[in-house]
Amino acid sequence: MKKLQEAHLRKPVRPDLLMTPSDQGDVDLDVDFAADRGNWTGKLDFLLSCIGYCVGLGNVWRFPYRAYTNGGGAFLVPYFLMLAICGIPLFFLELSLGQFSSLGPLAVWKISPLFKGAGAAMLLIVGLVAVYYNMIIAYVLFYLFASLTSDLPWEHCGNWWNTELCLEHRGSKDGNGALPLNLTYTVSPSEEYWSRYVLHIQGSQGIGSPGEIRWNLCLCLLLAWVIVFLCILKGVKSSGKVVYFTATFPYLILLMLLVRGVTLPGAWKGIQFYLTPQFHHLLSSKVWIEAALQIFYSLGVGFGGLLTFASYNTFHQNIYRDTFIVTLGNAITSILAGFAIFSVLGYMSQELGVPVDQVAKAGPGLAFVVYPQAMTMLPLSPFWSFLFFFMLLTLGLDSQFAFLETIVTAVTDEFPYYLRPKKAVFSGLICVAMYLMGLILTTDGGMYWLVLLDDYSASFGLMVVVITTCLAVTRVYGIQRFCRDIHMMLGFKPGLYFRACWLFLSPAMLLALLVYSIVKYQPSEYGSYRFPPWAELLGILMGLLSCLMIPAGMLVAVLREEGSLWERLQQASRPAMDWGPSLEENRTGMYVATLAGSQSPKPLMVHMRKYGGRICRGLLCARMTVSAACIWSMDKMLFCLQRAHSSADTCLGDFKPEICGTEVTVVG
Repeated sequence: MKKLQEAHLRKPVRPDLLMTPSDQGDVDLDVDFAADRGNWTGKLDFLLSCIGYCVGLGNVWRFPYRAYTNGGGAFLVPYFLMLAICGIPLFFLELSLGQFSSLGPLAVWKISPLFKGAGAAMLLIVGLVAVYYNMIIAYVLFYLFASLTSDLPWEHCGNWWNTELCLEHRGSKDGNGALPLNLTYTVSPSEEYWSRYVLHIQGSQGIGSPGEIRWNLCLCLLLAWVIVFLCILKGVKSSGKVVYFTATFPYLILLMLLVRGVTLPGAWKGIQFYLTPQFHHLLSSKVWIEAALQIFYSLGVGFGGLLTFASYNTFHQNIYRDTFIVTLGNAITSILAGFAIFSVLGYMSQELGVPVDQVAKAGPGLAFVVYPQAMTMLPLSPFWSFLFFFMLLTLGLDSQFAFLETIVTAVTDEFPYYLRPKKAVFSGLICVAMYLMGLILTTDGGMYWLVLLDDYSASFGLMVVVITTCLAVTRVYGIQRFCRDIHMMLGFKPGLYFRACWLFLSPAMLLALLVYSIVKYQPSEYGSYRFPPWAELLGILMGLLSCLMIPAGMLVAVLREEGSLWERLQQASRPAMDWGPSLEENRTGMYVATLAGSQSPKPLMVHMRKYGGRICRGLLCARMTVSAACIWSMDKMLFCLQRAHSSADTCLGDFKPEICGTEVTVVG
C-alpha cells in the first residue's frame, strides 16, 4: 500500500474535467494547441470582413433617412462627433480584446470571469438578430428572382393581389407636370406587391394569428441559410475569401447607381433635400441621440462580431490602423449611399409631382416599396432592379457571416477539444436550428414578428452589454493593465484620447442613450397595426433576458469560488490563470509561462494541480489540497508581483507559510 501511495505522489491522478490537453497522455507540450483554431490567410481578409460586417443594410435604408429628418447636412456634425466619442474608441476596444486573447465572446471573459454573463448576453442578442436578419436576406432573394423578367411584376396594377385603390403613378402626369388625380387615397403597385403578394399580410389577423407559411418565402429563407452555411463551412478560411467579393462588389454597384442617379432629371432636387443644412436642429437633443444611435448600430459594436474577427488575427496585426480605415470608411459609405438613394428619389419626386418628403421613408419600406417603384420609371428597369437587390444581398450576407461566426466561435472556444474538430457539423446544426426558428417569419403575419424582434432583440439590452464591457475592462481589469496589454501587442500604448473615452466619455454617452431609449419608449407598430400588450411584454422580456445574463453570470462565478463573499468577488473578478496571448512566444512580462503546459524554466504562475499533485501560484507551491485561505494568500503574493512589479523577495516577505498548514516551497 505504501508503494502505491508513493507511486501516486510521483504521478498525480486527476479527473479528466480538471485536466488540460497538455496533461492528457504522452503529448508534446510544445504543440501549438491554438493552431487548429484557424487564422485569416491574409491581413486583407480581416479588413474586408470588418468592412463587410459594418457596411450593411442600415447604410442604405437608415442613414439617409435619419440625415434628412435631423437637419440634413447639419446632421453630419453630431454624426462625426459621436463617431469620435463612441464609435472609434469602442471599436478599437473590442478589436483589442479579441486579438490579444485569440478568444471568442465567451472565453474572452477569462479577463474577469465575474462578467462572463456579458458574453452570454452577446450570444443571445446576436442569435436573435441572426434569425430575423436572414429573413430580410430572404426578402432580397425574392425580389432578386422577381427582377429576372422583362417586366417587373410590381410595375402595373391589375394582378390578383391588387385592390381598387391601386394606381399606376407612372405616366399619369398632365402637360403641366402635375398629377391630375388625388394620390391621398391611392396605393402604388409596388406597395401592394410588397404587402399583399410578398408578405400576404392580409392572411393574418395580427401577431397572435400568423396564418399559414408562405412556401415561396420559406424556400428563399432556406436558400439564404444554405448560402450562409456554405460560406462559413471552413470558418474564416472560407468566409475570409468570400468577402473579397461580397465586401467589394457592393461598392461597384453603388457607384453605378450613383452615376445613374445623379444623371436623372430632378436628381439635384433630391440631393438638395438630403443635405441642405438646417442648423437649428442641432439645438435638439434628439438629433444628437439619433447620431449616436446610428453610429452605435452601424458599426456593430457589442454584437461580438468584431471581437470574433480580431481573434483570428496574428498577435501583432495593426488593428489601430484598421480601426480608422473601417470606421471612417463606414461613415463615408453611408454618405455616398445617401447620394445614390436621394438622387433617384428626387427624380421620382419630379415624375410624380410630389415633395421629396412624401416619397422618402426609412427601413424596409425604402428597399422594398419606394426604390423598386423608382426602378419602374427607369429604362431597362429589370436590370437596375437586379443590381440594386444584388447589392442588398451582398451587403446583408457579410453581416450574417459575422453573426454566425460569432456564435460558432464562442461555443467552440468554450469546448475546443470536442467541437473544433467538428466545427463544420456544428455550424450546420446552428444553421438548421435558426432556420426552424425563423419559419414563423415566413407566415402571413411574419412581418409582425420580424418587427418585434427588430425593436427589442438588440435595443436596451445591447447598450447594457457594451456599458458592462467597457466598465469591466477599464475599471475592474484596469485601464493601465489594458493599455499595457495593447503596448505588448502593438508596440505603443493608447493615447489620452482613447483612455478618456474608455473611462468617461463612451460610458457616459451610452448611459445617456440607455436612459433616452427608456424615457422615450414607444410601443411597437407596423403601419396602422398596434401590437397587443402581451406582445409588448414579450418584447420587453426579450430585452431584459439579455440584461439578466450578466447578474446570473456573476452569481455562477461567485459560487465557484471559496471563502467569504468579499473574497469570492475579488477572486472572480481577477483574470483567470491562463489569461493572456494564446501562443507562448507572444507572452512576455507578467504573462511569461502562465499558459497551461508551459515549459518555461522559471514559471511565474502554473495552472492549478490537485489530487496528489501540487497547487502552484506565483513562486509558491503547496503540497496536497489546501484551504481557500492558503490559495487566497498565495493570490495576494501573485498580485503583488503583477501589479506592484516588486521583486520576488519583497512579495515573499509578506507571505506567511503557516497559513497553509502544509508544506510550502519556493520554485523558480
